[in-house]
This record gives sequence, structure tokens and C-alpha cells, in this order.
Amino acid sequence: MPRDWPPGLPPLPALTRAESEVVDAYLEVLDLVGRINPARGRDTYGALRAAQGLASKAVRLRDALALMHERGESTLHATTLERALRVLEGDRRAERVLLPAPEPGEPGG
Repeated sequence: MPRDWPPGLPPLPALTRAESEVVDAYLEVLDLVGRINPARGRDTYGALRAAQGLASKAVRLRDALALMHERGESTLHATTLERALRVLEGDRRAERVLLPAPEPGEPGG
């Protein structure tokens, strides 16, 4: 565990370097898609900047997955990766990608 790991957080599960890269890149993509989400956005400039950054982050994610594949890491250990994503607040970050809950009286609400 890194020295600067915040106290009180559960430790990250043991990950290969490539798995860590996949998790980090995935969360970066998720954050950007959340900023682009037109149902949650505030301004076009912020969404534009996030969209511009999305391509490079997607390349980083692709490269991390390609490296895993090239090294023979053919299986994504979903349970371990899920734990890592939860520790890193992936569930909170993913909420920004979803549509907000409808207000009472709106269709679907």
C-alpha cells in the first residue's frame, strides 16, 4: 500500500501492473464520460474539453488491455477488479454516467 494512502480506506486488492493500469484508465474514461453526459452537464465548454480528452484516455485503456493480452493475461478477474473499483469510488463515479432520477410528475417518475 502506498505511503500516501488515506487512512480509513480499505486496501486495494493485489493487482498486476497491467490490471492497475486498466483500472486507472477505465476510471479516467468513466470520469470524462460523466462530464460529457448532457443530462448532468452545466456548460458546453466543460463537455467539449472532456470529449477532447476522451480519445487519449480511451487509447490508454486500449493499450493497457492490449498489454495484458500480449502478456498472456487472458482473464479479467472481475471480483478482484470490482473490489479495486469500489475502493476507488468507481460506483460513485459511474453514477454520473447515468441519467438522473426523474422528478416526481415527470415521465418515469
